[in-house]
Amino acid sequence: RGPGVCRSGRTDMTLRCVASLAVARQLRCPRLPRPAREGTVRWSSAAKASAVKINEKASRERILTLESMNPLVKALEYAVRGPIVLKAGEIEKELRKGIKKPFTEVIKANIGDAHAMGQRPITFLRQVVALCTYPNLLDSPSFPEDAKKRARRILQGCGGNSLGSYTATQGINCIREDVASYIERRDGGVPADPDNIYLTTGASDGITSILKILVSGGGKSRTGVMIPIPQYPLYSAAISDLDAIQVNYYLDEENCWALNVNELRRSLYEAKSYCNPKVLCIINPGNPTGQVQNRKCIEDVIHFAWEEKLFLLADEVYQDNVYSEGCQFHSFKKILYEMGPEYYNNVELASFHSTSKGYMGECGYRGGYMEVLNLHPDIKGQLVKLLSVRLCPPVSGQAALDVVVNPPVPGEESYAQFIKEKESVLNNLAKKAKIAEDLINKVPGFHCNPLQGAMYAFPRIFIPSKAIEEAKAHKMVPDMFYCMKLLEETGLCVVPGSGFGQKEGTYHFRMTILPPAEKLKILLEKVKDFHIKFLEKYA
Repeated sequence: RGPGVCRSGRTDMTLRCVASLAVARQLRCPRLPRPAREGTVRWSSAAKASAVKINEKASRERILTLESMNPLVKALEYAVRGPIVLKAGEIEKELRKGIKKPFTEVIKANIGDAHAMGQRPITFLRQVVALCTYPNLLDSPSFPEDAKKRARRILQGCGGNSLGSYTATQGINCIREDVASYIERRDGGVPADPDNIYLTTGASDGITSILKILVSGGGKSRTGVMIPIPQYPLYSAAISDLDAIQVNYYLDEENCWALNVNELRRSLYEAKSYCNPKVLCIINPGNPTGQVQNRKCIEDVIHFAWEEKLFLLADEVYQDNVYSEGCQFHSFKKILYEMGPEYYNNVELASFHSTSKGYMGECGYRGGYMEVLNLHPDIKGQLVKLLSVRLCPPVSGQAALDVVVNPPVPGEESYAQFIKEKESVLNNLAKKAKIAEDLINKVPGFHCNPLQGAMYAFPRIFIPSKAIEEAKAHKMVPDMFYCMKLLEETGLCVVPGSGFGQKEGTYHFRMTILPPAEKLKILLEKVKDFHIKFLEKYA
């Protein structure tokens, strides 16, 4: 080791033994020999020793391992994108490589992603977002004036008139005003305050944020969160992530997945022995179960929450997806108001909606809102502070949401086309809900309740004891084993009921009804053929 001079003329360098040709070239030092031919390096014994030391350091123990990682994240599960979906991805890769399967494509019926299943976007919504994204189009005669009017209003609410700027934490003010107006129209004149509206990154962001601010305490005083079983796995995942206590109440499958207040009471009183239940979550229309709560049920739930001092979360993202005759969507906010001031001024309620479902199906924009009622003034500031950590929701998603809550009205240029497209989507979904219900109930060993709303079928399936034993041998729960076999033999990707929760000894799976009607019929015939073979094999 000694002083040297590099070709660049630097004299303050000290040459050291190097274990890499790349390093030698970087130093451009004439004292180090070049290799005899490209790709060959002459190693001295000192260089070899140095390389060994470098490798030893490179392979040191990692800071982040399965043992050292956050245990709450490790315990978290999200079934709709779980092992079945990972397996589906592997099979897709094999198909692309030309590996032969009993099918030619994987159908991902595991998630309610409408556009991925072929649903066409609503023209007016895309026009407004396009105009907001590229304002030069405002001069184009190809876009209708009512779309331009909305786009200009949204852009005026953005910093620098650009969708690329941050917005206020709660979202663009004019869009929150439009959300409030939408809620008032929907609920027959029940007043809505834009200051109670928070725009969110899909409904999921709002739900997790409210849960985060609600969870506190330790031991038996740790917050308990009451959720329906079956439930949407966002809830169990968020509860696990927050180290809160999941408190299950069971929907009545024998009565079309009805919510029974006596079951709520049983669940609450049992939970009080090991936690502090203070949150009650309702999904209406239901996911994965598709039931639509009637007015009397909602009144009973609100009275129960008032009586037991519970914070109500109303997940209403499928409010446009109601299909069965005699069923009607009632918002919790409207019923709460109509029950009188004793309830309306006291029950704390957060309601959620999204651009991802309904007739829009705009999952990728991640647009949504929550309306929060009767929040303590001090907590309101804390909630805004919490939300400000993520700065603001995606601004394109806010623009998409504005079209949902401020659509074309009679007399406007785009109204006729908008209504035609909206009704077409909802009528097709109603048709497919009936197709799914009828065909599933023709499968031996299957039972499916009426699909009153939402976007899914959640049939109960019979699994023979021999198959249950084989599932245990593979260290799988029985319906996971069933769904994995279904995927491997038909290419149909569905989610096992165990990912949503179910009564002990019952088995289900969830599949979306979003594929085109003819394709849905073919898929359900595949399910029928598979199940008959499955029964023959394991009977």
